[in-house]
Amino acid sequence: MPTVFIPASLRQLADDHDRVELDAANVRDAIDELEQRFPGIAERLVPDGALRPGLAIAVDGNISSLGLLQKLGPESELHFLPAVGGG
Repeated sequence: MPTVFIPASLRQLADDHDRVELDAANVRDAIDELEQRFPGIAERLVPDGALRPGLAIAVDGNISSLGLLQKLGPESELHFLPAVGGG
């Protein structure tokens, strides 16, 4: 099953888990399953059904341009990457 890494800013909503294994075929499925396990987490990731601005998705070490449609394999690792500001 794919492993989803929970960003530190969302761990409070995920019972302090830093990662969970989910049965998901793509990123949207993973978020749906996260929401079933941890109600409220989807609103932080996909308000209005679209990926939150300033949030990127990395699957198996690669930033995804497919967003919620990005496929996940059985051994995939999914990371939600918040935007980093600086100057």
